[in-house]
Amino acid sequence: MTRLTVLRATDYPRMPWKNGGGSTEEITRDSGEGLDGFGWRLSIADIGESGGFSVFAGYLRIITVLQGAGMTLNIDGKDSEPLLVSDPFAFSGDSQVSCTLLDGPIRDFNLIYSPTRYRARLQWIDVLQPQRFFSSANVFLVFSAAEQMAANVGEHPPQLLERHDCLQLDNAEGSLLEVVLYAPRASRCCVIELAAI
Repeated sequence: MTRLTVLRATDYPRMPWKNGGGSTEEITRDSGEGLDGFGWRLSIADIGESGGFSVFAGYLRIITVLQGAGMTLNIDGKDSEPLLVSDPFAFSGDSQVSCTLLDGPIRDFNLIYSPTRYRARLQWIDVLQPQRFFSSANVFLVFSAAEQMAANVGEHPPQLLERHDCLQLDNAEGSLLEVVLYAPRASRCCVIELAAI
């Protein structure tokens, strides 16, 4: 049995960062409340100025700039290459991390997950023509960076996604799913697969 949910960007709850330095719109998570207890969590952060990131001990993080000129990260004293729009970057939640904005505020997209509870695969996809996926992940997520795109999932009716909407497919049994993504013009989205360990 699979459960399909479309999460609308206009409905995402906003919450302060763990360190109080900014705010986040939470898209979805597996469990828990506030900033504790989850196995995985998906969010969008607004970064208005350079500064430190919160520590999430025991988690892995994958961050992608969505809007703005970009940033560099300093991770445990070592600088990253400049991170531009759609450049995913992975780092440990245990690390001491700060960012330097390249030219003004940015928004970024964040997956944070516990590697002892989940295996994760994240990929940014250009939908130039219909893209077909087969997956047996326990959770399959499609995050739209496009103004408009659509997803066909198995026997479910087609689902329309607008900018920053997210489709979540819960597949507790890990059965093989077919997902087809298409868009009226070249579009970009992020596909995330989470498999419970």
